[in-house]
Amino acid sequence: MTADILLVARAAGGEYEPVGFLDDDPALLGLRFLGLEVLGRISDLQKVTHDAVIVAIGENQTRARIFHAMVARGERIVNAIHPSAVLARDVVLGRGVMICARVVVNPTTTIGDNVILNTGCTVDHHNVIGSHAHVAPGAHTGGDVRVGDGVFVGIGAVVTPGRTVGPWAIVGGGAAVVRDIPPHTTAVGVPARLVKQHDT
Repeated sequence: MTADILLVARAAGGEYEPVGFLDDDPALLGLRFLGLEVLGRISDLQKVTHDAVIVAIGENQTRARIFHAMVARGERIVNAIHPSAVLARDVVLGRGVMICARVVVNPTTTIGDNVILNTGCTVDHHNVIGSHAHVAPGAHTGGDVRVGDGVFVGIGAVVTPGRTVGPWAIVGGGAAVVRDIPPHTTAVGVPARLVKQHDT
């Protein structure tokens, strides 16, 4: 998906042109996706001519770990923003943010590093979305919502205005968050209820 965003953005005059993928699955080596080759493992990055990277992994903990490794290496980390996304003029974006097709981000919102805003989700005014979070397709956050680092907001979930979802929490698909969600918990249902505590 990230490669497609970059290719569509490039065709629309965007700055970045993807050169290929790196993946630790040896079965993918040499295969092509969207016309771009899997060039090697992530550890092979120094062998690939490049001027920037973006970490395109859906699972938050893995994406965070690799993102921090890239930062430690001094890599330039860029954003992938689909041309159909609508971002208010004062939205603040971190590094390595992926914003998919038809996403809307409203005014006075801050998006942290290494965040995925997936297809058709909406992030309303005065939100703070923490680093390494993933807001899944069709999910919506109301005004003045706080989404902590590493949070996963599932497909079609709704976080109502003024609510906080604590770091590394999981909001299940289709859930309606009407009360704050503590860190390191999983909440599901309408209204969302806590069903699990986890360490990460």
